[in-house]
Amino acid sequence: MTTKATFVRMQDSTREDWQTIGGEFMHFSRGLPERVIKHLQILEGDYGGFPVDRYTHSLQTATRALRDGRDEEYVVCALLHDIGDTLGSFNHPDIAAAILKPFVSEANHWMVQHHGIFQGHYFFHHLGMDRDMRDQFKDHPHYAHTAEFCERYDNPAFDPEAETLPIEHFMPMLARVMAQPKQSIYKAALQQPQPATV
Repeated sequence: MTTKATFVRMQDSTREDWQTIGGEFMHFSRGLPERVIKHLQILEGDYGGFPVDRYTHSLQTATRALRDGRDEEYVVCALLHDIGDTLGSFNHPDIAAAILKPFVSEANHWMVQHHGIFQGHYFFHHLGMDRDMRDQFKDHPHYAHTAEFCERYDNPAFDPEAETLPIEHFMPMLARVMAQPKQSIYKAALQQPQPATV
C-alpha cells in the first residue's frame, strides 16, 4: 500500500480518504476465503476427546451434505458450522453464524446459529441437560431445516472411516459463496462504481 488516508479522527475524514480505504478494502476482502480456511485449519489435530478431530468433522459434515446433493451455500455452511470452536468455546455457533451471515440465506444462517442446541438432542442428556432444549423453537419456520442438518450431516460426522473430502474440494465453493455479500450494512457502498485508477 502506497497511499494512506490523512485523518487522525474519523470525523475529519474525506471522500478521498474513503476512496483510498475502499480500494484497500476491496483488495483485502478478496482474500477472505483463504483467511477463513486458515482459521478452519486451526481445528486440525484438535480432538477434544472426539473420535475424529474437529477439522475432520467439519470436512466430513460438508462431504455428507455435498454427496446428498445440497447446494454450495448449504455445503459451505456445513463446512464452517464449527469454525468458532477455537475462539467461541462456549458459543461456537454464534461465531460461525457471524462469519456466514453476509453471504447466506436467513434459513441457513439460522441453522448455523442454532445448530448447537439442535445437536444437543443427541447428547445433552449425558451431561444432565435437557436433550429437548430445541423444542423451544418448535414453531419456528427453520426448525425442521436445522433438525435435518443435525440429523443427516452433523450428528453422524464423527466416523474415522467415512468419506472425508480434502479442503481443496471445497475452496472454490467457499470463494463463490463469499464473492458478494447478500446482506451487509456496506452492501450499497460495495455496489457503487469504483473510481478509475490511473
